[in-house]
Amino acid sequence: MFDKYNLKNYNFRCVIYVILLNIIGILVISSASNRDMALVNKQLMGMGIGVCIMFILSFIPYDKILKFAIPIYMLCILVLLMVLILGTSRGVARRWIVVPVIGKLQPSEFAKGGLVMFFAWFLSKYKDNINNIFFLIGLGAIAAVPFALVAMQPDLSTTLILVVSILCMIYVAGINYKWIFGTIAVLVPGLFIYIELFKRELVPSFLRGYQLKRILSFIDKAHFADDNMQQDNSIMAIGSGQLFGKGLNNDTLASVKRGNYLLEEQTDFIFAVVGEELGFIGCMVVILLLSFVVYEFLYMAMKAKDMQGRLLCAGFAGVLSFQFFTNIAVATGIFPNTGLPLPFISYGVSSLLSMYIWAGVALNVGLQKNNRIR
Repeated sequence: MFDKYNLKNYNFRCVIYVILLNIIGILVISSASNRDMALVNKQLMGMGIGVCIMFILSFIPYDKILKFAIPIYMLCILVLLMVLILGTSRGVARRWIVVPVIGKLQPSEFAKGGLVMFFAWFLSKYKDNINNIFFLIGLGAIAAVPFALVAMQPDLSTTLILVVSILCMIYVAGINYKWIFGTIAVLVPGLFIYIELFKRELVPSFLRGYQLKRILSFIDKAHFADDNMQQDNSIMAIGSGQLFGKGLNNDTLASVKRGNYLLEEQTDFIFAVVGEELGFIGCMVVILLLSFVVYEFLYMAMKAKDMQGRLLCAGFAGVLSFQFFTNIAVATGIFPNTGLPLPFISYGVSSLLSMYIWAGVALNVGLQKNNRIR
């Protein structure tokens, strides 16, 4: 298998960045969970399996994988339906299924990559119709099915990530700018009109109660101070780390983590732990490493041998960049509170394995940038 490729094209930089991020993540998870070895061991298992999957997929031609694009799409629909029917709940959310030995898995994490693969194939196959209105309507209808299933879990943040990834791929596929500017010209005023009508109770909300409350608390902090406590504590934790941080496994009375001021600190708000214990320098290292991974994905997209490869890497880059920006934006109070993990850092085997799958497929795109040696 290896002699069929020019290994000089293998993007070892991307591999190094990913593994460094994962190692940092495991160290911070250990500290955030007060050295809960059950969580740490699961994440270590996820890393071991993920690295193996990444290397295996990096040597499987992506065009062969995309031959199964339609079954991949149907599988995504099937597992998302299974979540709604057989999934386990946590609070108001039903997002997980229980797999023997492995435990809980979140299918929507894998659906992100599966849908990127499907739409990479679909948009590449019909790229000449990208500016046809009937094609765009059909594309929207195909995308609406998995989007709706994820939104019904409910998981608004993952739905937004899926939307962003598809929009990035449509842009890379060559959609005319008149569609882009025309859509913006309609949606932006429409959004403001909807918000104004909603304030006057003339239209219903399409959001669930807790989702609406998060947005309202972000807009009107003065009247929803209690609902902003989590983000306020996160900002306090990040600021308290100053330049060099308080050190990993910090357990002093001044620690925000020890005072239980943060919930889900090993997942949604892990960046707050990074800020408190590794300081500004640690935060910048994490941000730079994540930015480097996104850059490598985009670089491999630019050098891809065909449109399928370009769309794959662009779609993965869109998912990764929006997810890591959103997680940090929530932790620093820039965005309303939401439940997105920080890629390769937050605890969660489903998220970790899915990202290693993306990396493996993207590495194969980069490996084939000059085609295989004849």
